[in-house]
Amino acid sequence: MTNEEIQEIFFVECEEALAAAEGGLDDCRAGTHNSDTINSIFRAVHSIKGGAGAFGFTALQHFTHGFETLLSDVRDETVPITDPLVGLMLRALDTLGDHVGAARDGGSAPDDAALIAELAAAQAGAEPAPAASAAAATPAAAAPDAASSGAAGDDAGAGDDDAFDMNFDLDGLLDDIAADEGFGGADGYWQVVVHPTDKALDNGGEPVLLMRELLRLGGVCVSCDAAKVPTLDKFDADHAYLVWEFQMPASVDKVAIEEVFDFSGDDCAPVITRVGAEAAAADTAPGDVQPAASGELAAPMPVTRPEPAAAAAPVAATVPVAAAAPLKIVPVAPEQAAPAAAAPPPASPAAPAPTGATTANQTIRIDLARLDRLIDSVGELVIAQAMLAQRLSTHNLAGIEELAMLDGLTRDIQEGAMGIRAQPIGSVFSRVPRMLRELEGTTGKAVKLEMSGEATELDKTVIERLGEPLTHLIRNAVDHGIEAGEERLAAGKPEQGTLHLSAEHRGGRILIKVRDDGKGIDRARVFSKAVEKGLIAPDAHLSDEEIDNLIFAPGFSTAAVVSNVSGRGVYMDVVRQNVKDLGGRITIESVPGKGSTFTLALPLTLAISDGMIVTVGDQTLVVPLAHVVESLRPQGPEVAKLGSHREMLNVRGQFIPILPIQDAVGARGAVTSPKEGVLIVVDTETAGQAALLVDEICDQRQFVIKSLDTHYRAINGVAGATILGDGRVALILDVDGLVASAVASMAPLAEAA
Repeated sequence: MTNEEIQEIFFVECEEALAAAEGGLDDCRAGTHNSDTINSIFRAVHSIKGGAGAFGFTALQHFTHGFETLLSDVRDETVPITDPLVGLMLRALDTLGDHVGAARDGGSAPDDAALIAELAAAQAGAEPAPAASAAAATPAAAAPDAASSGAAGDDAGAGDDDAFDMNFDLDGLLDDIAADEGFGGADGYWQVVVHPTDKALDNGGEPVLLMRELLRLGGVCVSCDAAKVPTLDKFDADHAYLVWEFQMPASVDKVAIEEVFDFSGDDCAPVITRVGAEAAAADTAPGDVQPAASGELAAPMPVTRPEPAAAAAPVAATVPVAAAAPLKIVPVAPEQAAPAAAAPPPASPAAPAPTGATTANQTIRIDLARLDRLIDSVGELVIAQAMLAQRLSTHNLAGIEELAMLDGLTRDIQEGAMGIRAQPIGSVFSRVPRMLRELEGTTGKAVKLEMSGEATELDKTVIERLGEPLTHLIRNAVDHGIEAGEERLAAGKPEQGTLHLSAEHRGGRILIKVRDDGKGIDRARVFSKAVEKGLIAPDAHLSDEEIDNLIFAPGFSTAAVVSNVSGRGVYMDVVRQNVKDLGGRITIESVPGKGSTFTLALPLTLAISDGMIVTVGDQTLVVPLAHVVESLRPQGPEVAKLGSHREMLNVRGQFIPILPIQDAVGARGAVTSPKEGVLIVVDTETAGQAALLVDEICDQRQFVIKSLDTHYRAINGVAGATILGDGRVALILDVDGLVASAVASMAPLAEAA
């Protein structure tokens, strides 16, 4: 694997870590956090720092170190969690995301000096400043606090970049380090022996960065054993010869030392020993590995080159050690030591879990291009199965058991393949808290976020294209829907508004709802604005639903002032177009004074769908099943004429237009009388319900969507094409566009009649 591929994995893991940290900080903000929450935030930031050091992203590593230092004190409860502190950490997380983006894209790192100073000051006990004043802070002003905060001061001090330059100067480093006698005493100290292997520099590894991290934690390098370095004529640049010994203060958590080497595996595994008369048995957990000769490790340096295999040999029979985990060795208290024949101690955290549990939690990263090829192959399988069914039907074999079995297996494979691409919508919802924080700062409104259905899964392609419409809906809800605090109190509502996001599967589609408890849509104002912009006539008679849908008109806005949040009349139009491009539709429910709900109905996938195969004259067409409400053959009284050019269908007391579609698709010889054909009642986003007149319904089956934009050009009323079982190409109807266009073209004829 190349260094670039490893870096790409690192950035993917950074995104996951940022999302995990943001979720934890949101819990802190809501007051629902616990110690595990703080630990998860710390681990997320620490993992980013470790990777940043391995790849040489010094700016990213420098910032994460300052952030991690504060989190460490929060985890140890030496710094209490307050609302200002959570706000500071959220701003630090935003800056951390900017750092990751700059490292990934090769851009300039953000200016973080003032924020690092704030983090150091908060660690020293100062109350974090509000976000607005934080930008005015200067590194110089915070320098005394940073210097007094232990390890954080190392990062803030002048000349630190020179001291930790990427060009490693062994002699200079040894000259600058002196043994610290203060490590002795009752508490003792940690002795850390680091012996990089020959593979430590593979895949972008850099052991020097790990040892520098030990120095940042307060450690001192007391010796470097160079006895194994050969003469120049026998020197091998790819071989590791040096063995390092560090002494770490007893106050440093052993876990923090081990986490420094999380990314190194066995290639740079440390040997960690507690040294001193008061080295407590509490520092040793049952199942930890006991060194064969801990006294040798505690002896004064120079250190002889350790033999990891020999050290681990005495406990190989009783303690399972994961092959891929770093070897962690600590002394075992006498009462915990057991003969080789005794029962094995409880498994350590490094021990492998039982096979069943391990398998359940295993994941694998797959190149997206390979996954796309799999989906394409499944699509071809669906087409081949349809062709086989078509051919067997010509020999009166369409109902054989084997064909039904093949149909079921094909559907199972298709659903399994699509399931691989499926991702929880929580990856989109996770961006909302940060967006709300920014909107609260811009609008001055307090908004509480509620979410449900984050585990609902849908196709990755849909998720990637869902971010923009959701962003616009949320901005619109906060800016236009939710009132200011004073207005809410006057209306008898809580000062803090509520925004609820939800997702659920229903009928082969996914429903995403954005609901607010604001003032609802002011239909009188929307109507007057639409008249003012010439969108409707002043004497037009519109239903509440039609008035609500006016907000999706291009150029429409009720905002009195244009701001960076809204007011230019492009956002809601973009929402409807993006949802339509996804093959979905959007509806509005609004109650004045109580709020609005925007519902997005989207397909679970954009590759394979279910449809109704119909014929219209000499054309075979596909009607997406998601739009179909019902199909029927009308009786005489159910069809009524409206003028001389329009017919309506009475569906249980509701009249909907009947639309012959032969002209729209260029069909010849189609049925023109509803009584001679079949009417398919469909539901659309903008034009309500309508009845499509077709000759007959042939079948209902899965179809593979092929884009006409790619292979031909866009056609009004047509969403794409598919290949039928007999090899013919059939057009897939764009039901929304087709009905809206037909209704608009028939309106002048009805008025003339």
